[in-house]
Amino acid sequence: MKSGSINHIGIATLSLDEAEKIWSILGFTSTSDEIIEDQGVTVRYMRGAGNTNIELLEPISNESPISRFIEKKGIGIQQIAINVENIESKIIELKNNGFRMINDEPVKGSDGKMIAFIHPSSCGGVLVELVQNIT
Repeated sequence: MKSGSINHIGIATLSLDEAEKIWSILGFTSTSDEIIEDQGVTVRYMRGAGNTNIELLEPISNESPISRFIEKKGIGIQQIAINVENIESKIIELKNNGFRMINDEPVKGSDGKMIAFIHPSSCGGVLVELVQNIT
């Protein structure tokens, strides 16, 4: 994926099956579910035309970040994920330019990708996820 393009939009939900319905009707197809234990979430991607992806996120515990997000803000868009070619150098560049990171080092995300989050306070209130495909 080319840097500067959207990888996916993440949507927090209490039910992957309920959330999937609207995206299926709109022409998206679902992938199999993936549990990401260290993030406390089950993920299901809804694949659209081209490289359009919606990531549905269901908490697996009340202590997960997604559960806390839903508690605080309700279900809905939780993050926008941006493709980067070199996540480590992008984190350094962002920090050098005064941006606050949630992750100072990349962590493993879904589909074997490396991810890191920029704090919403540095992005106009939007949680931005950096995504690097590992090949």
